[in-house]
Amino acid sequence: MAITGQSGEGMIRLFTDMYGNEIPVGNTEAATTPGHFQEDFSVLGDLFDGDAGLVLLSKASGYGRLTGTDEAGYGCALATEVCFSPALNGTIVVEARVELQVLTARNIFIGLTGTIDDNIVESLTAGTATITKVYPSVGFLFDSQLSSPYDTIWHMPYLLATDSTQTSTDVDASQIIVAGESDVLRLEVFSDGAARWFVNGKLEQSVGPGLAATPGTLLGVVCGCFGTANTITDLDVDYLLVTANRDWTR
Repeated sequence: MAITGQSGEGMIRLFTDMYGNEIPVGNTEAATTPGHFQEDFSVLGDLFDGDAGLVLLSKASGYGRLTGTDEAGYGCALATEVCFSPALNGTIVVEARVELQVLTARNIFIGLTGTIDDNIVESLTAGTATITKVYPSVGFLFDSQLSSPYDTIWHMPYLLATDSTQTSTDVDASQIIVAGESDVLRLEVFSDGAARWFVNGKLEQSVGPGLAATPGTLLGVVCGCFGTANTITDLDVDYLLVTANRDWTR
């Protein structure tokens, strides 16, 4: 008789509290250096460039500073493989507590995206009042290239493979970002492709089935900073948490 179900560890939980390894900035490595890990996540980016890395900070709760390169569109990120399907693994939760030192010359993305390369590039970019897809993505975006006052606000874009752009004013949060203060960002993507966004515990946005993600498409987690000009970027991270359900398909 065929068994139609399986039993085991059903919950996927990935977490880093920034008490793990460092990748010192300025400690140039060869391009062939094996991958690095911060607890449950890969550290991706142009790590053989002397600008990029991850340094732990002497700060209450334990923070790590991701530092990217001075190349537009490139950066440094904590990430997973592209391995989460809303239909098979939902509900997928991505939650991070982060802090920006300054609000200039940077692109920050925290969420789910359809393509993740070792030399990671931005999933979304923005300018004036438009957010533009690089890869299908859903999550939180800060981009200093947006016009004031939207260059000090978290945005909550959702761009499918068939989408190209979104207007920033349609997906902006009600809370502004303050340099030197931490925000807790939480994204929930459901098995039907619906999603909810929370900032500091407040529900800021929700969209219906199939709008935030294509249920059967694989996505990966990214929490990273990316350059917008010839300026080195950074992002301080207290923790990154990802939870999902295991796919028991045989």
